[in-house]
Amino acid sequence: ETMEASEKILKALKSAATYLENSVSAFKKEDENSFADSIWHVAAELEYALFLFSITIKNESGMSKWKPNPEQKEIKTDQVLDAVQNLLSESEKCMMNKKLLDAYKSVHNARHYVLRVQEDQAKRKREALKKK
Repeated sequence: ETMEASEKILKALKSAATYLENSVSAFKKEDENSFADSIWHVAAELEYALFLFSITIKNESGMSKWKPNPEQKEIKTDQVLDAVQNLLSESEKCMMNKKLLDAYKSVHNARHYVLRVQEDQAKRKREALKKK
């Protein structure tokens, strides 16, 4: 039996949201390893959802014309995690209302934020290693 692509997308989004909650609590506890692990899972689920969108959305031109938000400089990790949470619930709402392109945009932005968190983390790790 094949699950509809949109069901698979929703499942990936729910999974990402769960991992995101884990990320938030790990971040509050300052548990670096658990945070890195959870955020990696968030990224993987978002990546999978984006892949599913790419094969589901027939109107490619809508996707290609659209550009993600410009970079915001320096925002704190907890603010980024909040933003990702908002984007995820936004995209779930869009999915429920069959607004695939809007859902795609939210997920795309969420993925963008998660990448930034991962880059920041890698940078902090490198700096910590240099200090040793």
